[in-house]
Amino acid sequence: MYLPLELFVGLRYTRAKRRNGFISLISFISILCIILGVMTLIIVLSVMNGFEKEVRDRILNMIAHVTVTNYEGQLNNWQQVVGQVRQNPHVTGAAPYVQAEGMLIYRSNVHGAMFRGVDPAQESAVSKVASHMVSGKLDNLRAGEFGIVLGKSLARTLGVDIGDKITVVTPSANITPAGVMPRLKRFSVVGIFQVGYYEYDSAVGLMNLDDARRVFQLGDNVSGVQVQVQNLLQVMPVTRELRQQLPDFWVRDWSYYHSNWFKAVKMEKTMISLLLFLVILVAAINIISTLVMVVTEKKSDIAIMRTFGASTGSVMRIFIVQGSIIGFAGTLLGGILGVVIALNIEPLYQWVSIHWGFQPIDPSVYLIPDLPSDLHWDQVAYICSAALVTSILATILPAWRASRTQPADALRYE
Repeated sequence: MYLPLELFVGLRYTRAKRRNGFISLISFISILCIILGVMTLIIVLSVMNGFEKEVRDRILNMIAHVTVTNYEGQLNNWQQVVGQVRQNPHVTGAAPYVQAEGMLIYRSNVHGAMFRGVDPAQESAVSKVASHMVSGKLDNLRAGEFGIVLGKSLARTLGVDIGDKITVVTPSANITPAGVMPRLKRFSVVGIFQVGYYEYDSAVGLMNLDDARRVFQLGDNVSGVQVQVQNLLQVMPVTRELRQQLPDFWVRDWSYYHSNWFKAVKMEKTMISLLLFLVILVAAINIISTLVMVVTEKKSDIAIMRTFGASTGSVMRIFIVQGSIIGFAGTLLGGILGVVIALNIEPLYQWVSIHWGFQPIDPSVYLIPDLPSDLHWDQVAYICSAALVTSILATILPAWRASRTQPADALRYE
């Protein structure tokens, strides 16, 4: 099979047994560094994607994709807002809610809490909390019965269980002959939920919508409307559409409430990617060292090729081919290993935990006891492309140096 001169000679130089074993060692180290850099980048980013997705899903078990409120914090025309929101073709559900802060008292235990008033009949359309009940059911929140559903960690902190009576203290106060007294109301614990996100499991109590409006003196008003969209990844365009539909209201998507956390994760991913990319840069420097030594070793060969009419461009392409093969081999092997490990990291983690008898991630300390992985093929393509381009760029300087070799000078002492 016919091969271009540059490709043929470059492949021969790559396969040839070198007289200088040190050059072969550096070539091997270069390939190994690229493999490790590409593989580690793919695995680490996949694990960080997995943690981000897991936390995001747990957050969305409790809150809706989008919320609509007004700037005063109360909606008096929420039925009209719900009707307008449901006209959007990307919206799958909408329901009113009440949100307020207060305290819970049980015997000598006192704990601050975030209270949410919900309509059990409509809540399943905007959140998944009903499917994460540990005890009781969300439907037990009946209007007028003053029942409350607590997060599992909050119930454990207060020491309550199903059927216990608990006192809700609201921020508002009553003026009595004895002075200003806080508003108190007794509730019965009718359910316990666990969505897997500590911020909610340890601080949220759910009430019936009508009971919450009575306790927090909202009348017929609500705090806002929760909205569920078809595609979570398209929540921002839908939010923009809803802002145009409802220009007098405050429309926010779920990322607004946890923007600091997601910005921190994005920053960590960026910094870790840059640090790990340094491994690939080390490999690129090794490629430069390898080719510089090869050029020195092959000066007579280069001179002979130049004598037979090879152009400076042909000589450059020969060594670019040789260096690119090192980069391609390392990138290919690193990409394959990284993808295979990233796709199987959860069973590998479980196998290590079972057979080695320890868990690197302690479930009693960390929010997520497993090692989730979410492989993004666009990230794989970006990592492999960056590694390959870096490897090719590293070949230019020694290849240019090889093309500057003068036949008379190279053959003078041969």
